Amino acid sequence: MFKNILLTTALVGVLSACSSEQQTSESTEQAQNCLAADIVLTNGNVYTVNENQPTAQAVATLGSKIIYVGDNDGAAQYACGDANVIDLAGKAVYPGLIESHGHISYVGFREVNLNLQGINSLAEMLAAVKKYADDNPDLEWINGGGWIEKTWPEARFPTRQELDAIVPDRPVTLSRADGHGMVVNSLALEKANITGSSVAPVGGHINLDENGEPTGMLIDTAIDAVSALIPQPTRAQTKDAIEAGTIRNARLGWTGFQNAGSSSEEYELMKELHAEGKLAHRIYNAMWYGEASQQLLDNGVEIDPEDYLTLRGIKIIMDGALGSRGAAFIEPYADYDTRGLLRYTADEIKPTLVDALKKGIQIEIHAIGDDANRLVLDAYEQAFNEVPEAERAIANPRWRIEHAQNIQPDDVDRFIELDIIPSMQPSHAIGDLHFAGERLGIERLANAYLWRTLIDKGAKIAGGSDQPVEIGDPRIEFYAAVARKDLDGYSGEGWHPELAVTREEALKMFTIWAANAAFQENELGSIEVGKFADFSVFDKDWMTIPLDQIMSSENVLTIVHGDIKYQQ
Repeated sequence: MFKNILLTTALVGVLSACSSEQQTSESTEQAQNCLAADIVLTNGNVYTVNENQPTAQAVATLGSKIIYVGDNDGAAQYACGDANVIDLAGKAVYPGLIESHGHISYVGFREVNLNLQGINSLAEMLAAVKKYADDNPDLEWINGGGWIEKTWPEARFPTRQELDAIVPDRPVTLSRADGHGMVVNSLALEKANITGSSVAPVGGHINLDENGEPTGMLIDTAIDAVSALIPQPTRAQTKDAIEAGTIRNARLGWTGFQNAGSSSEEYELMKELHAEGKLAHRIYNAMWYGEASQQLLDNGVEIDPEDYLTLRGIKIIMDGALGSRGAAFIEPYADYDTRGLLRYTADEIKPTLVDALKKGIQIEIHAIGDDANRLVLDAYEQAFNEVPEAERAIANPRWRIEHAQNIQPDDVDRFIELDIIPSMQPSHAIGDLHFAGERLGIERLANAYLWRTLIDKGAKIAGGSDQPVEIGDPRIEFYAAVARKDLDGYSGEGWHPELAVTREEALKMFTIWAANAAFQENELGSIEVGKFADFSVFDKDWMTIPLDQIMSSENVLTIVHGDIKYQQ
């Protein structure tokens, strides 16, 4: 019996040793087969925007690049070592969402200054301004913005007298949400020497009352006389605002941001923040037309090989906005005796366009009314004719028209013939539907926000929000593009629901088509091996859920350049 016990013990030892050797062998083999990634996302609904592999379950990244796209089983080989493995439990993964038109420093300042966005009435706005003024007695100037009267029960612009009643002792300047209108109090008008007999500058208008006195409402370039007097933020404050804007955007799910106009100083601050690792998302920058753009023409583009911070464009504003009646139309407005305001002629901007073609600089011009869009197309065509492809730095310069809100049918075809990119913001349409019919008449709405028409003719629409003019939420933009209704489900008379886009097209507007508008489609805009690792992850699947649930979805994970910038 004792002998049997010894034999059994010996056998157990042999088996144990064999098992240990086998486990060691398996561990060695696993270690040899380990292709450790930095991040592995598993169990997701991945929408790649890659026609060769439209969907996947898992993605793996190493450094700044994507190294695997496929199923969970294939991803297992990367989920080893120090890999950060994240089980998404069915959440939706999209290529990093790209904001193709916004104003990053203003986004940041909106977060810290008097923000009148979302105000529901004139009375509510006045109360908010008074409270802000009372809470900040040491401010020498009360400055804010974001208001818009289109949904107010009063349905009209504020007046200087109403501002005088709440803040009589300090200048007050309050920008309309579109940035093309500003209401100011009497003290601000006085400091700017604006009276009823003042002549508005070209491209601007001073609204007058029945007595010929300023109402306090200034349109487009008429704003400049007052804006020049407003105390400017310090360099440090502007830098903080840019950083705050990127943090806010990453939280919402944006991974890229095409900045529609900056000063030279703002761009230098972006470079500082990038060097310090404080830009939470990519920025593709354009300089404002004028001194800043001339510096770009003189010094040349700055293209980041990693596409994190690139300077390549010039932003020009051709007309105003529809809501403040500054957008330039061929026919007069239906509700006011004006055709809007044009800031420049084609001849005035032509030297810049010609120089830009020769130096590989992208031009993007704000044009909202049909007259402004036609003028810009004319100017582009003239420049293309003067500088043939052989003399250009880039044969196809991918010039853009920002907003492109109202376009005559013949001019739609010219977008395609000239290969001009329409950079459009779906939320403008669902906001404007509350007053566009009144401004233009129902008939002209057939030429408004022509997403479907442009796509059907072959255009690649770059989608954006124009934040802080709009809220800047990618959920709103996606919803607006596919629903063509406001967030309450309302669609106005003559609003042409047939011009909405599909969900697949809407996703392209904020991914691969937006990347194309910045020459970055080979590195960004889709989830493919070798591209930069940018992902926007939401807890609900925009591609399948009912439209009315899109706004209840939440961004849970934002990855930019292989780094987690936001995680819920």
